Amino acid sequence: EASQQNLNLRRQAKKCFQLAGLPVRGLGNARQQTPAQGGTREDDMADLDDIKDGKDWGRDRPADTSRFFLKGNAHHDWGMKARLSQVFRPDTGRTVMLAFDHGYFQGPTTGLERLDLTIAPLAAHADVLMCTRGGLRSSIPPEALKPVVLRCSAGNSILTELSNELVSVEIDDAIRLGASAMAAQVYIGAEYEHKSIANVVKLIDAGTRYGIPTMAVTGVGKAMVRDARYFGLATRIAAEIGAQFVKSYYVDDGFERITLGCPVPIVIAGGKKLPEREALEMAYRAIDQGAAGVDMGRNVFQSTDPVAMLAALAAVVHEGRTGAEGYELFQDLHGKAAA
Repeated sequence: EASQQNLNLRRQAKKCFQLAGLPVRGLGNARQQTPAQGGTREDDMADLDDIKDGKDWGRDRPADTSRFFLKGNAHHDWGMKARLSQVFRPDTGRTVMLAFDHGYFQGPTTGLERLDLTIAPLAAHADVLMCTRGGLRSSIPPEALKPVVLRCSAGNSILTELSNELVSVEIDDAIRLGASAMAAQVYIGAEYEHKSIANVVKLIDAGTRYGIPTMAVTGVGKAMVRDARYFGLATRIAAEIGAQFVKSYYVDDGFERITLGCPVPIVIAGGKKLPEREALEMAYRAIDQGAAGVDMGRNVFQSTDPVAMLAALAAVVHEGRTGAEGYELFQDLHGKAAA
């Protein structure tokens, strides 16, 4: 029993080191004891060492959307599809989501000091709102009539281990709030990876029972390498456990492989605040390489003109404008607002 526990510990350590892009030292071959030694023989970590990067991404063979406009979601029930059609525009298959759930672990960050003053006026200009139930009930008028992707995980803060979360909203409250989808983080390779996956699985099971989609959000552990291999792994795991769509990050090298390897739609996070031109260029590159939309927060509510930024994002996401064209629109709208 002790030998098996030691093997499992070495496996976990090796996996974390590999995902983080760190050299694997001192972990041995993690081989079980042979029958003669009182154990069972196993190949040297074959389940990890024999993994090969994918090669046939089928770029010339797009996913079949003939039965439903969102890839990977054709076989769901009517209610699930109806709610997905609230999150993603059926005419474009894409979405511009406004994320302002940051306070659940960051507190009153810049731009979110007063949700009633900074976010409520923006609701009409986004396709979808992503927020906590507290932020929604306290600050967003119900007559805004916008679909809501409800943050359903909590239990951490910027002062503690981010991956140590719990499910913070029961399904009956999500139904009571009229949520179009639920969301929680998966922290692949982090200390509480297993717990975070279990949280999302719980939401997926409850949501499937009542026809509410789940968006898995690929959280990143502090030691993880933010590259296409990591996000390809994280987004594929999220889809395989049943998430109807996934929120992840754009990377310059290999993002198309991430979207091709994920059988459900991916929307990109905005991440840290960028200059408006750069944020719009990132959105354009992501859409061009297969993303189904954006879920941006700081790049909107910390913008010099959040309304103009949402309009420019909508032009890039839904109208096929380039990043440069989107920025030109932003400048034009910002200039008119300032005049």
